[in-house]
Amino acid sequence: MKLIDLLKNVDYKKIIGKKDIDIKEITIDSNKVVAKSLFICINGNSFDGHDYVKQAERYGAIAVICEKEVNSTLTQIIVENSRLIMGKIAANFYGNVDEKMKLIAVIGTNGKTTTSHLIKEIMEKSNMKCGLIGTLGTFYQDTFLEQSLTTPDPIELHRTLFEMYKAGVKNVVMEVSAHAIYLDKVKDLKFYCAVFTNFSQDHLDFFKTIENYKNAKLKFFKENQCKYVVSNSDDKLGSEIDKLFANTISYGLENPADVFAINVDCKDNKTSFYVNIFDYVGQVNLNMVGFFNVYNALACSCVCYLLGIKAEKTVKYLSEFKGVKGRLERVYQGEYSIYVDYAHTPDGLNKVLMSLKPFVVNRLICVFGCGGNRDQSKRQIMGEVSTNLADFTIITSDNPRYEDPMDIIVQIEKGAIKTGKKYIVIEDREQAVQYAIDFAKKGDIVLIAGKGSEQYQEVLGIKKIYNDVDTVNEYMRSKKN
Repeated sequence: MKLIDLLKNVDYKKIIGKKDIDIKEITIDSNKVVAKSLFICINGNSFDGHDYVKQAERYGAIAVICEKEVNSTLTQIIVENSRLIMGKIAANFYGNVDEKMKLIAVIGTNGKTTTSHLIKEIMEKSNMKCGLIGTLGTFYQDTFLEQSLTTPDPIELHRTLFEMYKAGVKNVVMEVSAHAIYLDKVKDLKFYCAVFTNFSQDHLDFFKTIENYKNAKLKFFKENQCKYVVSNSDDKLGSEIDKLFANTISYGLENPADVFAINVDCKDNKTSFYVNIFDYVGQVNLNMVGFFNVYNALACSCVCYLLGIKAEKTVKYLSEFKGVKGRLERVYQGEYSIYVDYAHTPDGLNKVLMSLKPFVVNRLICVFGCGGNRDQSKRQIMGEVSTNLADFTIITSDNPRYEDPMDIIVQIEKGAIKTGKKYIVIEDREQAVQYAIDFAKKGDIVLIAGKGSEQYQEVLGIKKIYNDVDTVNEYMRSKKN
């Protein structure tokens, strides 16, 4: 693509060098530069892309986007903010296929993954080819791609949309994280609709205050990036968002809403309820437990309504949904039950434990830890949540990253000690899970929280293979032999 075409609708200050040149690749990573690349200088928390221009030039870059003039023979496009224009350049490079697609954003602290997968499955069962980009990876047709971020950086994101479009997929459900909104990763995308799930404490390591985190969520809606908004009427921030738009439909259980549920009944790993979708009433038998999953189903129902899917079909397909791996997934059922869940926030852990309590015949046992180099303020709170709601807590490690695992555990313990309830510390996560299984008795429920379907344990920057479900299954097999 010609550089001048790549810069269409892009705000730049000036160009130094040749404009009539062919660009074969775009990247922000100097190590991924190939011949005739456009290298985009991005300022990060611990690096400055401008420092890598010479390396990009050696590797074959032909042009560079930068926020200041650099000492280089490359064509330079000087811009005010490289990060702000990266999305538009990526969209131009990949043919602006996003404009030909129906994009659905799912935004919120908890529930994004389950809601996204619900929407995707019902769309596909309604003969609407649908892709999904989110925490568990990228899915479309028979393709699965792992990814490290909930919402990929703009170049990877537009490349993925381009590949989906080539495969005939014109509907995409996308989990949009607060980080992605704050860093303008989706700034130039126009969404058909955006779902808001809920808001609670998370990511304060990055946002510093709960107000900053809230404003990151609000930023997406204030910038008018979607045609319709689906909001949670029972969430305080959801109510604020609802007032910002005319084209809003709401869902909830407690406050008045366009789509709501009544007679919610949870039992035997299922949740049944009657849903009212704009005056159509039908019974849903959800193969998942928890009131929070009712909210996820209601949010999905709103999106299906906007997409023109008949309400009776939505009810039918909700009842057929088998759940999402690592999201309150029952991985063992015998004299006692074992569940694995991704809950890694105070609110998330609270909701999962509260959802399991009605099914407990004997004791509720919780195994959990907190991630390193992340929001430290939630550690004590989660220690208090677990020991308050569970009969016995096993505090362990969960992706300590560059922190000492015991330092994290000590902070969690402060909350546990505050409640005066029973707990034990087992630093090694695999040993903690094994201990919980050996400790469990008839009628107990064991919850292993924090990692869900993650396939690794990150220690000192190294990701070691580890999965909670595999650990449970392997240990249960060894006990039988």
